[in-house]
Amino acid sequence: MQLTTQPSADRLVEARRHLLESGEVPPGLLRDDLARSWMRSQQAGLSPTDALAATPVSNAAQLRQALHLESDLLAHARPVMEFVYDQMRDSGSMVVLADARGLLLYNQGDADFLERADRVALRPGALWLEEQRGTNAIGTTLAEGKPVVVQGAEHYLERNSFLTCAAAPVMSPDGKLRGVLDISGDQRNHHPHTFALVRSAARMIEDRLFHARHPQDLLLRLHPHAEGLGFVGEGLVALSEDGWIMGANAIAQQWLGLTASQIGATTLDRVLGPHALRLQSLPATGLPTRVVTMQGQSLFVRDEPERRRRVWATANPTKARPAPSATTAQPPLAARPPRPRGTHDDPRILLAMQRSLKVQAQGIPVLLQGESGTGKEVFARTLHADGDRPTGPFVAVNCAALPESLIEAELFGYVGGAFTGARREGTPGRIRQADGGTLFLDEIGDMPMALQARLLRVLQDREVVPVGGTVPVPVDFVLVCATHHQLREAVARHEFREDLYWRINGLTVQLPPLRERGDLVELIDDMLHGLAHDMKRAQAPSMADEVVQALSQHPWPGNLRQLHAALRTACALLGPHDEELDWEHFSEDLWDDVFSKAYREEPALVTVLSGYAAEAAPADAAPQDGDTNLKRMSSRVIEQAIRAANGNMSDAARRLGISRNTLYRRLKQIKAGEAA
Repeated sequence: MQLTTQPSADRLVEARRHLLESGEVPPGLLRDDLARSWMRSQQAGLSPTDALAATPVSNAAQLRQALHLESDLLAHARPVMEFVYDQMRDSGSMVVLADARGLLLYNQGDADFLERADRVALRPGALWLEEQRGTNAIGTTLAEGKPVVVQGAEHYLERNSFLTCAAAPVMSPDGKLRGVLDISGDQRNHHPHTFALVRSAARMIEDRLFHARHPQDLLLRLHPHAEGLGFVGEGLVALSEDGWIMGANAIAQQWLGLTASQIGATTLDRVLGPHALRLQSLPATGLPTRVVTMQGQSLFVRDEPERRRRVWATANPTKARPAPSATTAQPPLAARPPRPRGTHDDPRILLAMQRSLKVQAQGIPVLLQGESGTGKEVFARTLHADGDRPTGPFVAVNCAALPESLIEAELFGYVGGAFTGARREGTPGRIRQADGGTLFLDEIGDMPMALQARLLRVLQDREVVPVGGTVPVPVDFVLVCATHHQLREAVARHEFREDLYWRINGLTVQLPPLRERGDLVELIDDMLHGLAHDMKRAQAPSMADEVVQALSQHPWPGNLRQLHAALRTACALLGPHDEELDWEHFSEDLWDDVFSKAYREEPALVTVLSGYAAEAAPADAAPQDGDTNLKRMSSRVIEQAIRAANGNMSDAARRLGISRNTLYRRLKQIKAGEAA
């Protein structure tokens, strides 16, 4: 992107005068993007000379919630931001990260400039959209959808004219906006290379997001020069097992002519043509291969041999896969990626969903296995919603909850008068109710052996005979089964039919227990939002950092079900005007299992007590049990901290490195111990 020469001060004054008088900026006085931004700012009711009536800044709880939601973006951006700041340290500048809403999440910079920036709320928690802040690099980048430089008096609000800012969008591998990276400094120290630096840094963040999003997919690296492969500035493409493009960074999208809507909806052969088949036939050596795109772009391509998948976009290696119809905006459902619940799901869950969608689209049943409470029904419902029958019925049957005497009639239905107590008009049964949709058989491992034979017949013939009837009724459904049993072991013990096992086991998915998942923080946030909606709260509560840390270390034997129950109880104990969950909002059983563990609850206090014990113990003192010694010294250290803080409990807690709630609870425990 080429920058035009910055307009002179006289031209800026003239442009501003025309805007205030006529509502337009004459052509030629400003860059087109700046002229559009100034007019948007004026239309938002902003005056260049007026101070902001109310600075839109989030409170601590709202900022903490935003940081939880964007934890992956922040995790991948911070190392890049630290690298960038090292290049410009002591230059009177800062690096800023904002989310896709224009909310500032994190900054790093020189202390003196951070102080100046704070006067105009250029700090985490502030919202920098054009309608609140006028023309600025972050807000204008969001509005224009491209990198932007705004220097000095080019800012719409005069109070921001001491700034020079360069910003670039950060895109996710699916082509959607994730955030904005900005470099701001004193306008007197403007350097034209800053614009190139911020765009390069944004690309580095995008590449980190790409690799985190597609750790298992086949990876293609693209560059016009073979020597450029493996370095910043290369194109990155992630492919599914059958050749669908599941992700691409911004450079690859540009070179391949991809739009965001095509990611997940087109195959490699549609952008590379016959060269896609050529890549398929090459050995997995990792050497660069020259290809020409359908747009005529000459590129070198290199894959990763350790990730190489030999199944590509064609079922027949000599015949290209037909392109999807141009009349439909949706990809073939076999390759459609799962509907994301945010960008934070455990990679194993996402991969399992992708694989399940592909096999289910071919009518192949899916078998879900995992401990109780791991979310098997939630997975099945998501699979149904993202599959090729989302408008059809989703019928769930818990095979372990139905009495054996009723399960046959419940599943297969019955004709009128089939048995004593039967309804005169009969009932179709759950299998027929699932016609055109999904049948979910939960805890199928507990199905009686006699009914397993009948179910096998239904799956083989695709028709069901109601109890008491003789005429088979055709049925069409996709099957998802779930169990916490290991069915192969049940087959070996002759507790489950082997022929039925092979019929329902088209693809086995092992859902990980909660203790092995890497997205607990995001799951908690999702659940809190759902609970806030159910409880009719205005907004979802946040959670104290030390509580999140403790919950993250708990093994959660009851998995998602236990976590949801704990959060539901905590939200019920939350005051109507409280915004943050802390220790006192959780049930006492969690206190015993999680919050009362010293190494989880108060590591800083344990450190303080350990140090105090080491200093206070006489040299010739007999060794004592560490835990007993810490308990014995606990009340003395806490008493000294409170005395040093002149009774100020908040100050005492800070001196001890714990929260005030933790300090109060420790006092209660000490008093309870003295009473005993």
